[in-house]
Amino acid sequence: MPAKGIHHIGLTVNNWAVSAPFYKTLAAALGASPFIENEGAPHRRENGNVIIFAGPDFMFSVWEAFEENKSNQFKDYNVGLHHFAFNAVSREAVNELYEQMKAIGAEIVDAPQEYDYVPGYYAVFFRDPDGLRIEYAYVPG
Repeated sequence: MPAKGIHHIGLTVNNWAVSAPFYKTLAAALGASPFIENEGAPHRRENGNVIIFAGPDFMFSVWEAFEENKSNQFKDYNVGLHHFAFNAVSREAVNELYEQMKAIGAEIVDAPQEYDYVPGYYAVFFRDPDGLRIEYAYVPG
């Protein structure tokens, strides 16, 4: 059975007070807004926080880690998620998001540049407050 694409991705974060503003800024820059922002349901803990963002062609959610898991840290090349990427509409959009992420103090892994994956591939890589690597990539055509 073919899939049309990835429907959404859910991310778990340690420090809600730091990560929620980061992801709200990122979502707004990408043209997404929260359509669910709750303490409690749909989170599986009464006092757990969740935000589900929707953009024109994508969704993602951010979940507060269970208290007993908050000492866990994200590590590249560990079992699980390596990184994820949002599609950019242009090279200029990649450059703009790069500037916004720098302005809020995000760790920049790689400044905007071309990659030889496919012709014209242009991307920036940065990290969220828990170290999760995020890519914003433009591919012409």
